[in-house]
Amino acid sequence: MGSTAYPLEWGRVQTPMTTTRASLRRLAVAAEPGPNAIGTARTIVIERVEPELDGGRYPAKRVVGDWLTVSADIIADGHDQLGAALLFRADDEADWQEIPMRFGRHDRWSATVRLRRNRWHRYTVEAWRDEVASWSERLNRKARLGLAVDVELAEGRLILDAAARRARAAGALEDAVILREARAEVAAAPSGRAAARIARDGSLLAAGARHPDRRAASRYDRELELVVDRPAAASGAWYELFPRSQGTQVGMPTTLVEAEWRLPELARLGFDVVYLPPIHPIGTTNRKGKNNAEEAEPGDVGSPWAVGSVDGGHEAVAHELGGLAAFEHFRRAAERLGMEVALDLAIQASPDHPWVAEHPEWFRRAPDGSIRYAENPPKRYQDVFPFDFRSGDPAARAELWEAWRKVVLTWIDRGVRIFRVDNPHTKPVAFWTWLIRDIQAAHPDVIFLAEAFTRHKPMRLLSKAGFTQSYTYFTWRTSRARLEEYLLELTQTEMRQYYRGNLFTNTPDINPHYLARGPATFVSRLVLAATLSGLYGIYSGFELLEHRRIGRGEEYADSEKYEIVVRDWDAPGNLKPLLGFLNALRRHWPALRRTETLRFETARAKRILFYRKALPVGRL
Repeated sequence: MGSTAYPLEWGRVQTPMTTTRASLRRLAVAAEPGPNAIGTARTIVIERVEPELDGGRYPAKRVVGDWLTVSADIIADGHDQLGAALLFRADDEADWQEIPMRFGRHDRWSATVRLRRNRWHRYTVEAWRDEVASWSERLNRKARLGLAVDVELAEGRLILDAAARRARAAGALEDAVILREARAEVAAAPSGRAAARIARDGSLLAAGARHPDRRAASRYDRELELVVDRPAAASGAWYELFPRSQGTQVGMPTTLVEAEWRLPELARLGFDVVYLPPIHPIGTTNRKGKNNAEEAEPGDVGSPWAVGSVDGGHEAVAHELGGLAAFEHFRRAAERLGMEVALDLAIQASPDHPWVAEHPEWFRRAPDGSIRYAENPPKRYQDVFPFDFRSGDPAARAELWEAWRKVVLTWIDRGVRIFRVDNPHTKPVAFWTWLIRDIQAAHPDVIFLAEAFTRHKPMRLLSKAGFTQSYTYFTWRTSRARLEEYLLELTQTEMRQYYRGNLFTNTPDINPHYLARGPATFVSRLVLAATLSGLYGIYSGFELLEHRRIGRGEEYADSEKYEIVVRDWDAPGNLKPLLGFLNALRRHWPALRRTETLRFETARAKRILFYRKALPVGRL
């Protein structure tokens, strides 16, 4: 099996296929029966296509500007030369773009296409026998051996005639001339060797390759999907803040407008995304007190994740934050500074949420008929009701799905393009597959981050099902060996095709024990997060070296999940200069904003982590 030695560069400088099914129809030729028909001529086998996730069940992921390389094993009986093309199109396009594939080694073919549109795409592979190249190879082999080539010369006249007709039907008149002239020259050649020299001419072989007979072409038996996200899906520095805790007076919450004073500094430090916990009205029934106390004291502000009150649910903004107008003012202020606002999507409700009274069938019930609050022993969330995605009524489930779709679309209409989803692993994967695909069909620029700190396989499944980014185990990978093992899994296995890890140093729920060792650990974790991955984030207070905890767990003491926290943002020893330096470095060196090109080098010292990065088009 071999490939034609074309004089053209068929790599990133693409040569379009010009003989299409439309031109074949103009020639009034019929295609062969399908590959499973008795006596079929579609006998080329296409297998091991990459990228392909779980037999095509899930899409691979890239971002606009990337090059997608698709490869496949293409195998045929006999000794014919083959041609192949990558068929590629966006989901809103009817016609395939065809990119010629190049033969490599061991029957492996590949093609590369530049990704220019932020949309879902589809691709597959098609292969056929290159009659002109196969004839040329047969003729040259016999001529070199001094054998008679009368049959090959007669065969060549027919093959070149047919190729010229296909070229003319496709409107490629120059190619038609090349093929016609070659036919005449072969017929007039004084010897078999002279005819063979004409048959191996590069321009002839290229013209023949552009106009193959594809009536018996074989196509891969499935169309594969690709999500092409905007660049922010794979690169960005995130900063999480509670807008109500941006003031200077103890116990006095700030509105979103009042919290805007922090934005210019965050922009100067080089952050791309400001992530807000839920900004909706907070319920009063079973409201949690400070440090997650089961009973609130007068004046306790409650947890933002207990969404919903008489003032509204997930489409409302808490009046203590200034209402919807304040949010829109905050978002515009962030965007003027070059940052985006990410909103928390917490699919749960406080007992006071309007939906509890309007749609009691959406919630999980105890045997006595009461609605059950959320719990994950030993943790109990009396202030939160989980939704029941497995209720016995299909109509109620459908209404619930549609209601959440409406919530997401409402915030998209208000300018939000990034959603951090709370605990998605506690909702059905089928729901996320449907919701994300439905949203991105109309709004392909929307990004979904999965906050799923759970088992390995559910986290991977959520990313396959559609989540743009995911939290990771980075928070707990503190040794060199465990970091290398984990990052190699993210970048050197199939996970690189679909899993974009956002390396958060800490979260409101996770105060890593490692940070209690002192300032140097904060520095090392920040440097690692910012340079190992294209995506990383910190939760406010990290830059101030906050690490006080409750007991031996990972909960912050005096957590702002339950109270207003006042900080001195310029406290001595803060990490803001380092943050600014690292983010400036990331912006100056594009390779630092990539994850998949990470490579680890050998270092003798066990506590030294030595790694490098390059741009995907560069040499590693």
